[in-house]
Amino acid sequence: MPGSHLPLLEEGMARWPFGPPNAGIALDFAGAPPALEELRALVEERWKALPRLTQTLVAPGGARPRLAWWTGRHRWARADGHELGRQVDGADGTLRDAVRQWFHTPFPADRPPWGLHLLRGSTEGEFSLLFRMHHSLLDGRSLTTLLRALLDDGRPLDCAASLAVPGPRRRTARPAPGAGGPPGLLTMGRAVPLPHRGPREPAYALVALRADVLRAAREAAPARTATTNDVFLAAVTGVLRSRLADSAPDSRSARRQVWLSVPVDERPEDCGEFLGNAFANVRVPAPVTLADPAARLTACTGLLTTVTRPRSTAERLVEGTLAALPGATMALAGGTIFAPDYAPAACSYVHLREQGRTLAGRPLRSLNIVPMVPPADTATFALGGCTRGHTLSVATNSGNQDATLLAEAFLTELALLAEGGG
Repeated sequence: MPGSHLPLLEEGMARWPFGPPNAGIALDFAGAPPALEELRALVEERWKALPRLTQTLVAPGGARPRLAWWTGRHRWARADGHELGRQVDGADGTLRDAVRQWFHTPFPADRPPWGLHLLRGSTEGEFSLLFRMHHSLLDGRSLTTLLRALLDDGRPLDCAASLAVPGPRRRTARPAPGAGGPPGLLTMGRAVPLPHRGPREPAYALVALRADVLRAAREAAPARTATTNDVFLAAVTGVLRSRLADSAPDSRSARRQVWLSVPVDERPEDCGEFLGNAFANVRVPAPVTLADPAARLTACTGLLTTVTRPRSTAERLVEGTLAALPGATMALAGGTIFAPDYAPAACSYVHLREQGRTLAGRPLRSLNIVPMVPPADTATFALGGCTRGHTLSVATNSGNQDATLLAEAFLTELALLAEGGG
């Protein structure tokens, strides 16, 4: 709510130490782009009366700024009367151009930390619509809710529904019985070395996945029960296994589990249009010891399911205690939870399920995710999907060629999974 302090998850992202905590989703369309005024009018109509989109982020401050950093908390400030259309602009560049520029540039402090950008496509007769945001403002589910409202047959979003914060009941992760249960909060695992090709800096790569290959990979699972997300986790596991095969073994670390960090939407069904952050990062085991791609897919099938349950008193107490001293919490835990041996890779899947999506008659071609800059020496794999197909985004914070190399390795692993279903 405007004027309130950020909860622990959002406070942690506001203090992200690896670069501005910017993320986004780009929708690619076929056809001539709409006029900016047309797009601004659509935003004003469909997103009006949404308090979340008119807030500014205020950093802790005061007479003793150093003390405020340790004990203070960011908060949301009201910006009543702010015209949402002012957040919409156009640029003569592609998505990759935007990532190189905007995702490493903080938002101005005096404006709501989001923007909708009209970009030219990579080829003639195409364009992209990029929603860029500070991750403390919104999560991936919020973005799909907003973007869905802009598309044809969308409807203005309801203010009350956007404020319906998930309460005591949350959707939470329940690992499959074979996973051995969730790790402890500070349980460490095994790091996976990245290629470290080129100068050390953040990098981003984007590749399209062939629909027939992805379909064949799903059908490779026993009884054809694998979901797209299961295939995604299995392919990432294959990439990590290949990186371990190229590194010198360490007998002590080789016995440790490799963990994947996966965001889980915590919204129960009656809070599906809540705008904000309502997810939890959970860790699941990557079966990197299995040499057979089909066996890895079997191990990943059903690896992560969700249940709706009340949050326990202990969970609420721990979260409240950690949020009370955010600077100290980040200082104590940051060296652990951001380490490569805590979770060398994060895996996020965002999709639009509906059929026939268009924007003013222009058909949607793909959905592309741009994650935050990941912790040093880790990688983020993000799968974006719509009815027309899937794309894979990879973000790294090591060598500037690493994202491309890992994306190519993913395509190889996906093909290996598909061969098992041939």
